[in-house]
Amino acid sequence: MQTRSITFQLLLTAGLLLGSGEQLVSLLRADDAKKSAAATPSPKFDKDGKTPQPGFAKAHESYVEIAKKGDVEVLFLGDSITAGWRGAGKDVWAKHFEPLKAANFGIGGDRTQHVLWRILNGELDGIKPKIAVLMIGTNNSGADSATDIAEGVTEIVKTIHKKSPSTKVLLLAVFPRGKMLPNSQNDKLIEVNKTLAKLDDGGKTVRFLDIGPKFLGEDKQLPKDIMPDFLHLSPKGYEIWAEAIMPALKEMVGK
Repeated sequence: MQTRSITFQLLLTAGLLLGSGEQLVSLLRADDAKKSAAATPSPKFDKDGKTPQPGFAKAHESYVEIAKKGDVEVLFLGDSITAGWRGAGKDVWAKHFEPLKAANFGIGGDRTQHVLWRILNGELDGIKPKIAVLMIGTNNSGADSATDIAEGVTEIVKTIHKKSPSTKVLLLAVFPRGKMLPNSQNDKLIEVNKTLAKLDDGGKTVRFLDIGPKFLGEDKQLPKDIMPDFLHLSPKGYEIWAEAIMPALKEMVGK
C-alpha cells in the first residue's frame, strides 16, 4: 500500500492524471494527500497542472494517431534516449526494428510520470503490442529518490498490462550516465535497477535486462564514441543497444 501511495502522490502533485485526480485522492489517506505537496512538479505542464505544454502535447498527439492506425507489434517507450532512434539510431532502427513493425514513442525530457500520463491518455488505445520495450527514469534522477523512481517505473509496467494484458514488457535497466563513474546520480540509478530487477517473472509478462555494462569501456567508463555527452548514444551506441536486446525480443515473442 505504501508503494501505491507514494507513486500516486507524485502523479497527483504533478497534475498528470487528467480528470481522475479526485478519484485518486479518495484512495489515499488524508495524511498521505497532505504529503503530496512535497512531490516533484512536472516541467511539461502549465501552471494549472493540467494543460500539456505545446511540444510535449504535439509529440503525444502524434503517437496517439499512430496508435489509432494500429499494426504495432513492438513499442519503444521512453525519453530522449529512446527518441534518439529517430536521430543517431535511425539506420540501426531501420535494420533491426522496422521489420518487426516497431514504433518509437520516445519524448525528450520525459520522466516516469510523463510516460505514465501518455499511456493513460491514448498511446495504447488501438494497439496491443506483443512487446513493449521500456527504459525510463534517468530524468528523475536529479530530484527524486531511488524508491520513487522505481515506484514510477513499476506503475508504468502495471498500467501497460492493464491497458493491454497480452503485451509483454522488456524492461531495461536505466542506462549508466556521467563523465566519471561512479557518481552520485548513477549510484541512484543502480539502486533503481536493483528494485526493477525484481519485476522479472521469467519473461511471462516482464523480462528485466541490464545492458548497461555493454556500453562501458575496459576502464569501466563511458567512452565518448558510445555516449558523446555521457548520457545520449551515438550510432555505435544504438547498434550495441539493438544487438543486446534482439535475443530477448525473439525469445519473448516465442513464449
